[in-house]
This record gives sequence, C-alpha cells and structure tokens, in this order.
Amino acid sequence: MSQQSHRSDPRILNRRTLQRDHPYLARILRTGMDILDVGCGTGAITADIAKAVGPDGMALGIDRDDANLAIAVQQYGGMGNLRFEGADILTLGDRFNNRFDIVTAARTIQWISEPQRAIVHMKKAAKPGGRVIVLDYNLDETRWEPDPPVDFQQFYRAFLDWRNVNNWDNRTASHLTEFFHSAGLVDIANHPSDELVRRSDPDFFDAYASGIWLYVIQTLGPNLVQAGFLEESVRLRAEEDYGGYVQHALRLQRHSMLTVEGRIPC
Repeated sequence: MSQQSHRSDPRILNRRTLQRDHPYLARILRTGMDILDVGCGTGAITADIAKAVGPDGMALGIDRDDANLAIAVQQYGGMGNLRFEGADILTLGDRFNNRFDIVTAARTIQWISEPQRAIVHMKKAAKPGGRVIVLDYNLDETRWEPDPPVDFQQFYRAFLDWRNVNNWDNRTASHLTEFFHSAGLVDIANHPSDELVRRSDPDFFDAYASGIWLYVIQTLGPNLVQAGFLEESVRLRAEEDYGGYVQHALRLQRHSMLTVEGRIPC
C-alpha cells in the first residue's frame, strides 16, 4: 500500500485556541518574541501567538497545505505582526536559520513520517539559546468512558493501523524526548498535557471537543476504506453509532498528550 499525505480538517483547526490547545506555550510567551509555528493549519493558534507577542514580536506560520493556508490568510492576514508561508519543515533547508526565539509545533509531528528530521530542522530555525516546543499525542493511549461502540472501536484500530503503514507514529509523544536528545537540544523537559473532555464540561457538546472523532470518521475514514483497512459499511455504522454514543453515553474522553521543550545550546 502506498503512503498518503494528510490534510487536517478545517472544522477542527478553526476552533483551536492558544490558551486551550497549546497551554504550556501560552504560559511562557512574552512580548517581543519571534515565533515560528510549524504546521499552522488555518492559523487560529498562530494568530493567538501573534497577539501574545505583541507588535514588537512576530509570528510566522508555515504549512504544506495550501488550502488551509488560504483560510489562514483570509481570516488573519490583516495582523501586522503575523505572516503565513507555504513550506514543509522537512525541506526548509537554511531558509530560517537562527531566526526565532521559539520554534513550536502542536499536533503536527504525528503526521510527519520523518519526525527526527523534523526536530533537527526546527532546531536549526531557532536562535542560540532559543527553544523548540512540541505538543503531540500518544494516539494508542486514547481512552473513552464507558467503552465506545464496537463499530467505532473497529474504526479506531483500523485508523491506527493505517497510520502505521504510512509511517506516522502512534506514540509520538513518548518518542519526542529521544528525538530532542538526538538533535542536540539541552535542558529538555516534559510537561504532561492530556486533553480531558468530561460530560460535565460546559462545552461538552462543542463540535471540536466531543465530536472530533466524528470528523475523523468523515474525512479520513474514506482513506481507510480505499486502502483496504475498513469496509464502508463499518465506517458508516461507526459514524452513526459514535454520534449517538456522544449524545447519550460518553462521560469522559482522554487524549494522552505531552509537551516537550528543549533549548538550543549557545
């Protein structure tokens, strides 16, 4: 089976915020910083970064998906200290060497088939003494309470298998520290960053929070079917059954996540 590229769903990306979806970075940003956001998608978090660093700082978002970048430019292009560019971190070369106080990626490395190489390029883009900060998942540790419908469980196993075939790591979070060490970063620190969605949360029925896996079934499910990991009838039942499960049964959803940071030696 051939490898595929990945395109994130704009409906998910547009609902993200810096404070909620990259909280460790939000706490350490200061005015005047220059930040590179790798895999910026539709720019929602990147725009929040630009606001946080103020007019004396700047935020640059890069992404390899032209369609999502077009949305980013349309929505946030008027901000004076914010730019978006089409670029792939794996082929960045020397374009941004030693330019940024922080180079960050949130939920991006999990979709890169050469994650170690991506971290090396992120390090090159940061200034001496600057930092690389990556937030990502261990997708094989995602948990729901109570157990989701059988059809959805079958879909999720197929999703993980499909990712494996495409060399996308289902344990990205656990491997980040090793990648950072190998890239020569120092003062490496781990910050547990699990995403918890509880039925008691006021935004539980928000389409991003509890409905994220419905989007995955709808947008990535056809790829799984086409690649032979799942039958279309199972995908359709998974979508229907999971929607009902969210409405009536789901109490807790836990995404296992970790934020890892490292400093570039001076």
